[in-house]
Amino acid sequence: MEAVVVLLVVAAVIGLIGLMSSVRVVKQYERGVVYRFGRVTSLPKNPGPRILVPFVDRMTKVNMQVVTMPVPSQEGITRDNVSVRVDAVLYFRVVDPVRATVDVQNYQFAMLQVAQTSLRSIIGKSDLDDLLSGREKLHEGLELMLSTPATGWGVHIDRVEIKDVALPESMKRSMARQAEADRERRARIITADGELQASHKLSEAARTMDANPAALQLRMLQTVVEVAAEKNSTLVLPFPVELLRFFDRAAQGSAAPGGPEAGGKPAAEPEVAAADEPAEVEQAGRGELPGTASPLQIPDPRTSEE
Repeated sequence: MEAVVVLLVVAAVIGLIGLMSSVRVVKQYERGVVYRFGRVTSLPKNPGPRILVPFVDRMTKVNMQVVTMPVPSQEGITRDNVSVRVDAVLYFRVVDPVRATVDVQNYQFAMLQVAQTSLRSIIGKSDLDDLLSGREKLHEGLELMLSTPATGWGVHIDRVEIKDVALPESMKRSMARQAEADRERRARIITADGELQASHKLSEAARTMDANPAALQLRMLQTVVEVAAEKNSTLVLPFPVELLRFFDRAAQGSAAPGGPEAGGKPAAEPEVAAADEPAEVEQAGRGELPGTASPLQIPDPRTSEE
């Protein structure tokens, strides 16, 4: 009797251990691939508690979440012969657990290797400007290159992005000089365009003032008001050029009646008279009066005594 009880207890313990070993819990983000005598069942196990046949079934859990895999930096030479170092980020997830576990030994390692080779290939096919500014097309090309093998492995590529592009220091300096020269060129063009527009406006203003002389005076008064508003002790008063021309014409008109044709003296006569003045002064120094034909006669005192 005691032997039977012991056998029952042993059987119960073995059954409990077998039951515990046959129960598996599949999480929400996982799928279970069951192998029965080494053969895969048709459908993967959904989330929840699952009972397996002891010593017959084996289950492998596959993560269905999106995997973020950084692609190591890859050195390459672009199509325009520039040496660069590029790294990227790969986002993918498993859509077919059976293929991901049966068709490929380690799908994550396989995706990493394919991403590295595809990144090297895309570097050699692209220009430097495309790597720096036109990355959308490169992302699409990388995704297309990775989707071809990933589809056969039961993996879906969500997106691929180039994270960083490392350039040599010499190339960075050259690009900085190029950008500086381009900005300087644009600044000079903008300045020249502004000068051209200002010249057009000034020419229009000059034509308006030429048609209305009073506008020039009003502008001059406005300038005086603007200068006086600064509370300076010195007032700069602009002198119109037209006024100088008026004085010039008036001076020429006043010089015309006194010319040789009107009976007046020649303009050079005052200069001749001025030139004769030193000679008359010299004669006066010798006892001669200016304007006389003969020198002054001084009487002898001895003659008057006689």
